[in-house]
Amino acid sequence: MDQVQLTTFQAVIETGSFEAAARQLHVTPSAVSQRIKALESAVGQVLVRRAKPCVATTAGQALVRFAGQVALLEREALAQARDRTRVSIVVNADSLHLWFLPALAAVPGPQYGLHTDDQDFTADLLRSGTAMAAVTAEHVPVQGCRIEPLGAMRYLAVGASPELVPMIVYNRKDQLQHRFLATMDRPGNPPVHYVPSAAAFIEAIRLGLGWGMVPESNARPDIAAGHYVEMVPGTHLDVPLYWQYWKIDSALLRELTAAVKAAAAEALRR
Repeated sequence: MDQVQLTTFQAVIETGSFEAAARQLHVTPSAVSQRIKALESAVGQVLVRRAKPCVATTAGQALVRFAGQVALLEREALAQARDRTRVSIVVNADSLHLWFLPALAAVPGPQYGLHTDDQDFTADLLRSGTAMAAVTAEHVPVQGCRIEPLGAMRYLAVGASPELVPMIVYNRKDQLQHRFLATMDRPGNPPVHYVPSAAAFIEAIRLGLGWGMVPESNARPDIAAGHYVEMVPGTHLDVPLYWQYWKIDSALLRELTAAVKAAAAEALRR
């Protein structure tokens, strides 16, 4: 497969347009267009959906992963020095806030690009090729990826008073509160406040705006300090987490995987 065409395809998907890719590659938009057409002709399928922004088609998503894998291996082979290698990772906000960063600190050198999403959706960025690795709740490996169990993050339902309305939710993807209500056989649609920040989410509960699911390591000290109470004492919700990463022979990904598993072993429940 033509490496120049592959690099151009990756630039179009990363930047979102033929013009931006041209600026990044220091060529004309016409050259970018010709390279993409040639690559699509070689593959026999449309790879780029010409929209604003440009996105990979279903056929193109596998090629995005492949292009990223080739680029990673090439950088490792040429650089040997890690300061030229960029590693893109998607991680849920609670893990990023509580335990994930020490894993990155244990593997200095690469340039890290972090994305956040709900743990039930982080694997989507692996599928699209945007991320090389993910902390995810998805236990089925994404095609072309390896998977390692990390443990479970335990959540407690807490609030200023033991009444289950209103509800604090991180964003519209966050289903932890609804899952907890279902385990209590109390489904429904209570009033909701959306607070898309791990720190502000906890602060909103402390201020009495509503109740929500808070990681146990955050919740226990606040309960002891009287900032809020358990809504249903003795209950919890465990969310198993997994580390999924590209299935390539990369020394860097192996070392990072070991660091992530070590950090998770300190913070998560088995």
